[in-house]
Amino acid sequence: MPRQLGELEDAVMTRVWQWNRPVTVREVLEDLQQERSIAYTTVMTVMDNLHQKGWVRREVDGRAYRYTAVSTRAAYSAALMNEAWSQSDNPAAALVAFFGMMSPEQREALNDAIRIVGHNSADAPPPPAEGADETEGSGR
Repeated sequence: MPRQLGELEDAVMTRVWQWNRPVTVREVLEDLQQERSIAYTTVMTVMDNLHQKGWVRREVDGRAYRYTAVSTRAAYSAALMNEAWSQSDNPAAALVAFFGMMSPEQREALNDAIRIVGHNSADAPPPPAEGADETEGSGR
């Protein structure tokens, strides 16, 4: 997994992901300048670095490049979570702690994701019905 994005890299990638189309340095610069004072060359360098690191691809458009995200923000977030989880010496405890930090909305999103993954996996048993005893049929 690529390393975590720095603050400015994340600000640039946020725009590339949100706009979901090829973007120029000038477009990103103008949007960033609404929040902070920043030079064209700084944004150009960050976007070039993101290209070198494999976060964006670029193609020539006249005298400029147009940059497009290689992956989605969701894939980036998932890779960060997976990396953090794999670094734990006790992955189960890490998950329990992580779930304990979640808001009710985040837990609902997690439950939705588990249902989707379970539904899409041919080998996975169907999820238990709500309120069903999870040990039912296990002989316990």
